[in-house]
Amino acid sequence: MFFDSTHKLSASLKAPQLYELVADRLKNLILDGTHPPGSRLPAERHLAATLGVGRASVREAIAELVNQGVVQTRRNSGTYVLPQAMEVIREAKAVASPDTSPLSTLAARLAIEPVIAQFAAAVGKRDAELERLLDLMESVSDLTDPKQRQEWNEHDRRFHERLALMTANPLMIGIAGVIATAVDEPLWRQLRDTGIHDPARARLYVYEHRLIYEAIATGNQEAAGFYVRQHLERVRRDMLALG
Repeated sequence: MFFDSTHKLSASLKAPQLYELVADRLKNLILDGTHPPGSRLPAERHLAATLGVGRASVREAIAELVNQGVVQTRRNSGTYVLPQAMEVIREAKAVASPDTSPLSTLAARLAIEPVIAQFAAAVGKRDAELERLLDLMESVSDLTDPKQRQEWNEHDRRFHERLALMTANPLMIGIAGVIATAVDEPLWRQLRDTGIHDPARARLYVYEHRLIYEAIATGNQEAAGFYVRQHLERVRRDMLALG
């Protein structure tokens, strides 16, 4: 099909994203012995200064290296080069398209999701499924348990998808589906799980979700957009440590 060949061509011409370039630079530093297997990588702030990029790009790059099995991040300790890192780097083949940068995903979400919430608020009705998802998120008690964390994240993803369904607008629903795919990519999941790991933060997120839902259910378009924007700004700070 013409679409398939065009899609493949555009993918092959796609410029590398900044986090990919940073990840490649870090892999080269591992290969040349600057950061050998078993060593601890410098802190994000130091790497950012050395490589001339922002800390968010460094964090994205490290998350990508974790996904590739090159490094391991240990909570309250740092990021360490794994013993098999050099072999993994040498054998790696770029056969798959890279994940969308979480920075790009967050920028798109900040532009689009407040509008989706306002459209949903224009309909202004309660939704039993959204209320059920909120209750399920609130019932998760241990985010250090991978299974419970996965359940919480799935409820969160479905909550945001459901908001689009409430608009009854096919285009809004389609856009939300694209966003849902982006936030299910490995790099996003890695950063999300790093940023969301304690019960207090999860409770705060659920509280913010309830504010969004109540604004929508009562038809308050201005509040719905405001609360979504406020929530996503918090997600950005928690995931990427942006000011």
